[in-house]
Amino acid sequence: MIRKVLIANRGEIAVRILRACRELDIATVAVHSTADAGAMHVRLADESVCIGPPPAARSYLDKAAILAAAEITGADAIHPGYGFLAENPEFAEMVREHGYVFIGPDPEHIRVMGDKIRAKAKMRELGVPVVPGSDGAVRSREEAARIAAEIGYPVLIKAVAGGGGRGMVVVRDPGDLPRAFDLARSEARAGFGDDRVYIEKFLDRPRHIEIQVLGDRHGNVVHLFERDCSIQRRHQKVIEEAPSPVLDDAARAAIGSRVVEAMRQLGYVGAGTVEFLWADGQFYFIEMNTRIQVEHPVTEMITGVDLVREQIRIAAGEPLDFDQDDLEIRGHAMEFRITAEDPETMLPAPGRVTAWHPAGGPGVRVDSHLYAGYTIPPYYDSLIAKLVVHDRDRPRCLARARRSLGEFVVDGTPSTMSLLRAIVESEQMLTGTYDIGWLERFLEARRS
Repeated sequence: MIRKVLIANRGEIAVRILRACRELDIATVAVHSTADAGAMHVRLADESVCIGPPPAARSYLDKAAILAAAEITGADAIHPGYGFLAENPEFAEMVREHGYVFIGPDPEHIRVMGDKIRAKAKMRELGVPVVPGSDGAVRSREEAARIAAEIGYPVLIKAVAGGGGRGMVVVRDPGDLPRAFDLARSEARAGFGDDRVYIEKFLDRPRHIEIQVLGDRHGNVVHLFERDCSIQRRHQKVIEEAPSPVLDDAARAAIGSRVVEAMRQLGYVGAGTVEFLWADGQFYFIEMNTRIQVEHPVTEMITGVDLVREQIRIAAGEPLDFDQDDLEIRGHAMEFRITAEDPETMLPAPGRVTAWHPAGGPGVRVDSHLYAGYTIPPYYDSLIAKLVVHDRDRPRCLARARRSLGEFVVDGTPSTMSLLRAIVESEQMLTGTYDIGWLERFLEARRS
């Protein structure tokens, strides 16, 4: 069994991993930048190591510094969390080459799924439905125009190495394609150092539905049902829920079993999420995230499975101690991402937290690294807390969400709390009839 885990991350996910380790009686090492010297994960860990100045490139993205911290503290495993180096195949390889356990999938799977074109081709090969589009990178305006005409407008131009909504441009009219193609390549080059783009059919008002999977080194693979992540702003998820209000048991079982078989053929090990667009009753693969997801708590709430604990057990070589028949959906759960942003302009708003009173009560979970007096640094992601609520069905879950959002207090810096309260009172949220573009339309209506 793993004895000591170095947590190569910060914020709420670092605290989340630390808690799982503590329950497994595993010692922890926190790494931190100088800006995070007083952070919660540093305070709670058994040991901590400063790995550099505030900029992430000189601290949390510094592979050598992280490996040096593992060496001097005697860690035998490294958990990357999400973001930063979590989906960096070179880092995963370096971790293993230096004799540490990487708590995540094999580097080759990170590499394949990190390339949108290769991932799409691999999933098609494994029998998973994909969005119609180009077979590879599109090199010129002329090639882009030909492919767009073949699959039909509107189309979506996407960065091959993209993520988080960057390097994505929707084109609804052929006359707009040349400018959009150049813009997407420019954004891709600036954001990822790789200007390759590809084209796929743009689905009008689809849902974003993802399937959570776990696989071990003994050939066992399970899915833990789906999460509906359709409430998004600029392709960034804001609210997630499980199960999805638009799927029935037959659709759920069909896509779940297809994903499990694909992961079994792939030989996938660890936690992963296979993401789809769902439109007119059809699923279309868009990407796979080879890491723990920000929204993993909603799956934990409806299944009772600790996904981070399972990541650690799998990395240690242990088999899953449950199979697909042991898993069932128990009630309904929702996650609300609370960010330090102005609720109107959505601009980041770092600052000192003067009051902190998270919601509580039955069926309420708060994952956060905040405390009263903590100063939110300006250098990193603006996520400051995740409110997760659970109840026996969706109407009760929504009632619990309204109550919990109403009593949650974060003072000293702007947050998106008021926006989340407005969303949860909307007709589309109450009825579950939203799509991935709904929140943008909702925000525009609030501004007008």
